[in-house]
Amino acid sequence: MTESSSWEELIEAAKQASQRAYAPYSKFQVGAALRGRGGSIYAGCNVENASFGATLCAERGAIARMVCDGETEVVATVVYVVADDPALPCGICRQSLAELADPQMRILSLTPTQSRELSLGELLPYPFLFKPP
Repeated sequence: MTESSSWEELIEAAKQASQRAYAPYSKFQVGAALRGRGGSIYAGCNVENASFGATLCAERGAIARMVCDGETEVVATVVYVVADDPALPCGICRQSLAELADPQMRILSLTPTQSRELSLGELLPYPFLFKPP
């Protein structure tokens, strides 16, 4: 995905999602937006829980929404935070993306003032993949 207009739609969706995050513990609101192979955009936000292991990351929230809508392939991802540095997907989110995306899929992580773009393969060079027969 190289056209800036294509990124702009994802960026806007991720920004809007970050504003709806439920982050009473960390105060770290994250929004993510994915583009599925069919062209639709799926957004998610982090949803924290007092039992921290039950917290849902924004990326996995967007993945769940995408799969629920019948899409199973991610072609681009944006992660947005209001912070000093861009936040990259955590290990669980990287593995979740690896299940549904090509290693060359681009991930754009940004703040209001900075951005960083990497491929999924750069973030997770050795994913655990099991493909059922």
